[in-house]
Amino acid sequence: MTALPTFSCLFFFCSLLSASSIIAKVQHHNFVIQETPVKRLCKTRNAITVNGMFPGPTLEVNDGDTLEVKVLNRARYNITIHWHGVRQMRTGWADGPEFVTQCPIRPGKSYTYRFTIQGQEGTLWWHAHSSWLRATVYGALIIHPAPGSSFPFPKPDRQTALVLGEWWNANPVDVINQATRTGAAPNISDAYTINGQPGDLYNCSNKETVVVPVKSGDTSLLRVINAALNQPLFFTVANHKLTVVGADASYLKPFTTKVLMLGPGQTTDVLLTADQPPKRYYIAARAYQSAQNAPFDNTTTTAILHYRNTSKTSPPIAASLPAFNDTNTVTSFSRKFKSLRNVVVPKTIDENLFFTIGLGLDNCPKNFAKNRCQGLNGTRFTASMNNVSFVLPSNFSLLQAHSNGIPGVFTTDFPAKPPVKFDYTGNNISRGLFQPVKGTKLYKLKYGTRVQIVLQDTNIVTSENHPIHLHGYDFYIVAEGFGNFNPKKDNSKFNLVDPPLRNTVAVPVNGWAVIRFVADNPGVWLMHCHLDVHIKWGLGMAFLVENGVGELETLEAVPHDLPVC
Repeated sequence: MTALPTFSCLFFFCSLLSASSIIAKVQHHNFVIQETPVKRLCKTRNAITVNGMFPGPTLEVNDGDTLEVKVLNRARYNITIHWHGVRQMRTGWADGPEFVTQCPIRPGKSYTYRFTIQGQEGTLWWHAHSSWLRATVYGALIIHPAPGSSFPFPKPDRQTALVLGEWWNANPVDVINQATRTGAAPNISDAYTINGQPGDLYNCSNKETVVVPVKSGDTSLLRVINAALNQPLFFTVANHKLTVVGADASYLKPFTTKVLMLGPGQTTDVLLTADQPPKRYYIAARAYQSAQNAPFDNTTTTAILHYRNTSKTSPPIAASLPAFNDTNTVTSFSRKFKSLRNVVVPKTIDENLFFTIGLGLDNCPKNFAKNRCQGLNGTRFTASMNNVSFVLPSNFSLLQAHSNGIPGVFTTDFPAKPPVKFDYTGNNISRGLFQPVKGTKLYKLKYGTRVQIVLQDTNIVTSENHPIHLHGYDFYIVAEGFGNFNPKKDNSKFNLVDPPLRNTVAVPVNGWAVIRFVADNPGVWLMHCHLDVHIKWGLGMAFLVENGVGELETLEAVPHDLPVC
């Protein structure tokens, strides 16, 4: 009588394993990094691409799937790939930022990124995390609901990823290298792009303009990604309403808008119903520029929403976009973001951190010629958090140094608050605050720590909207505002019921944002401004999250093929 129940239990257990293996798949992909001739704006140059594609391949997975992506570097530059927004639970070795979680993949070498998507749905993306290679090395990462699950909204009739980018006629690596030599700001881009194409408002771009087909009455899910290197972007579709339903692979309470603003790194999912007269309508994006007197690319990129059975020769309906400096539209848009349902936000805080973010100016070193100090008033541009300008190591990655106990690579004394309290957004900031200290300083967190960070923009050199991205974590944006953060009056503004869950927060120009998360993912995790010029200048830091108790709270072992420096 005992054999039958035992057999039944074993059979049931095996059935569960079988069902689990069917639902959760392991996807294998090969990324070959190579130089490819790419023609844009009437000119052809060799661009660094993945598999000869620009943008790179779109990866589509289900929640629960595992990705194994072998990256073979056949280009002349070192490279890494970052899976932007993926939680990387215990798999920090696959996160990708150069010299943070790994040494770069050298020319001729390869590395396989292995990680599992856990509890995330929506739109993320992947990109190079070395120098300025992500100018052309990027692509969409679409996470569909697990089999048997569905969207929290009616299933759309079609889905389209629209990846916004930035294009230079020059080699982007040369652009940033020149800026590094001179200490000046890098040259601005020559165009913005949608799915790699500038659109028909630019020279030699008309034939290749991206066309998005729709059928009258149908609803499309547009997955919009800002992959631009240095520019927040407005986005709109002429004469159509956009219903925002998700951002950074997290669902939101739906709201309707005519315009989006995405900082570099951010994604936004919107539903568009084809409810207008059957014609052709411009999809358009252009800069949101918050830094005063800073040069920027003021061009507009376009694609075309094309209703079925409409003449391909009819001119598209023009799109209306906000003024370049329209911060009011940005503020109104961002304050509508709320999680789809009530969420569990850390109420008790163990680590209450205050980080100033912004630019700075390094005095010209005595041994430098004048042509190497072409920043303001004969200086070199820099940037910092809490007056520390972040310096990446070059002999080991931070995670390797931590995991192997290698001394001298970093310290754990990143300040929990700025060393000097001042009028952060005022106009009379002491010149003594303009030059930060350089260092590779980390902030150590015990596993399970409940963290709050106030991110405070500063008016050193100029204030600006900074898209701050935290690797390895999502966080709740519980409040944002303008001026200097004041806990006595601003704590009452916190949304601890349904704040949005993001991986990149656009800190308001001359303002602040407050984020909260639980440090439940061991490893070394970079937090930085996603304007690539700013991370190059040092606007970043990293958290060292210690292991917890047991295997499920411990960083996985070092992969056998991790690149060596």
